[in-house]
Amino acid sequence: MALDGAFLYAVRNELLPLIGGRVEKIHQPSREEVIISIRTRSGSKKLYISSNAGSARVHITENTVDNPQTPPMFCMLLRKRLGSGKLIDIRQDGLERILFFDFECVNELGDVVTVTLACEIMGRCSNLVIISHEGKVIDSIKRVDEDMSRERLVLPGMKYTMPPRDDRLNFLTAEPEEIVSRLRSTEPKELSKALIRIFEGISPILAREWAFFAGRGAHLESDTIDGDQLDRLLFVIKRTKGQLENGECCFSVASDKEGQLKDFSFIRLSQFGTLMYTKEIPTASELLDYFYSERDRAARTKQRANDLFKLLMNLTDRTSRRIAAQREELDACADKEHAKLCGDLISANMYRIQKGDSSATVENFYDESCPQMTIELDVRKTPAQNAQHYYNEYKKSVTAEEKLAVQIQKGEEELQYLESVFDSLTRATSENDIIQLRLELREQGYVRYAGGKAKPPKALPPVEYKSSDGFTILVGRNNKQNDQLSLKFAEKSDIWLHTQLITGSHVLILTDGATPPDKTIEEAAIIAAVNSSGRNSGLVPVDYCLAKFVKKPAGAKPGKVIFTNYKTAFVKPDAELEQSLRV
Repeated sequence: MALDGAFLYAVRNELLPLIGGRVEKIHQPSREEVIISIRTRSGSKKLYISSNAGSARVHITENTVDNPQTPPMFCMLLRKRLGSGKLIDIRQDGLERILFFDFECVNELGDVVTVTLACEIMGRCSNLVIISHEGKVIDSIKRVDEDMSRERLVLPGMKYTMPPRDDRLNFLTAEPEEIVSRLRSTEPKELSKALIRIFEGISPILAREWAFFAGRGAHLESDTIDGDQLDRLLFVIKRTKGQLENGECCFSVASDKEGQLKDFSFIRLSQFGTLMYTKEIPTASELLDYFYSERDRAARTKQRANDLFKLLMNLTDRTSRRIAAQREELDACADKEHAKLCGDLISANMYRIQKGDSSATVENFYDESCPQMTIELDVRKTPAQNAQHYYNEYKKSVTAEEKLAVQIQKGEEELQYLESVFDSLTRATSENDIIQLRLELREQGYVRYAGGKAKPPKALPPVEYKSSDGFTILVGRNNKQNDQLSLKFAEKSDIWLHTQLITGSHVLILTDGATPPDKTIEEAAIIAAVNSSGRNSGLVPVDYCLAKFVKKPAGAKPGKVIFTNYKTAFVKPDAELEQSLRV
């Protein structure tokens, strides 16, 4: 995990100012989370501790979390043991993923004792343990019995023991000779994996960064590294040590081109190159707050949008199949002229045809060479009835052709609308965005009204950007907001942008009557490309014109407009630039 022992060392350094503070409040928002408010000379700080397998961590938080009306038993025990206690030390054994918080407390007899809170940040084995001054377990947020582990039990009354520990080096204290010796004695394998076996408290991302620096991006094996590469490895390890000990860490978060957070570290990340974007955050606590809150928010948003994704996919598939069937019918109508020809030829040769004939061979006088043509007949019908049958087929085809053309056009417009909603849903960043899309689909008749008297939340305003030249750029969050932005809010002199033949948001440059420079138009076009279904493309065409040339066709679905007097810019989507311009 990225929150390794080395990162925890940086967290501990940030938490040291808490020493001397007193416990003010203790809350347990969920089964695996605890928040301890500590009052210090500089104000009250909230210490957040999580033992969740997927997001175990400890840091100072600024987030507000809802607490249950009735505190859990573990929370009550913490309040009893640590209430008004004074934090006297924060310890870490080497680079183990455990922080020990020592509190000076008063027990039931009035004696001053030391109670320790062990925060074990170890993935699925993470735990929060209360330890008495005698070194015995008072209780833990997760009790570990014999059915769960045979190596280490964590139960009330038992002696607290450290987790099993391999013989690894601490890179903060190890000498270069020791590192080289261990490196030579490991089994030949990829260098980053060998480093994980050699050192304690380093994560795969840190090991890969060291290996990347040592090999200048080239793949290295632990048994072949030598010379300049070995010197570079020792140098980057020494530099990382200095950054940790001197508080000069560069806390970085890596995210993919779709904005999903992937990893983090306490050093600047270079291994991803252009495959991912990196963002620097001032402190370790702010990084952990940002990374896990954003990841949890994205997961919740995705979970709540699953039903809409499924609905839109089913509607899109159904509409596509309907259009395909209508196109097949339309293709069948292409033979209508042949039916009219058969009717004309039967009418002209009625004197030669008798009731009961199964076919008639006549001259096609519409052709200059008058070739012989055989026409199939219904033996039950008279010649006049057969002619009328072909005329009816012709009329049916003409009528069907007209109606099918209209239905196919409506179906294609509906398909385009559904794709635009799907694109907006993929870019939804909050529950409010999903609610507004759900309301839009309800108004269009795709979602049934579920009842309830609660009013829907007020829609968020358009996303706002500021160009390098100081012009405000607004982006619609959904189709309804696109219409409001382009047709009601926009002034005639504002510049309107939209990706060409690609679903996406409407973008508006507020000009206040001025003429924006080309750089602003280019940046707005890049924003339009990122906020569209073409955001992963190499080059995206973006149309732009004055807002006065944008109109809405009568009866068109939300987000559908027509425009004239436009120009087209070809830009490369740049999510990093788009994020930097966002207000």
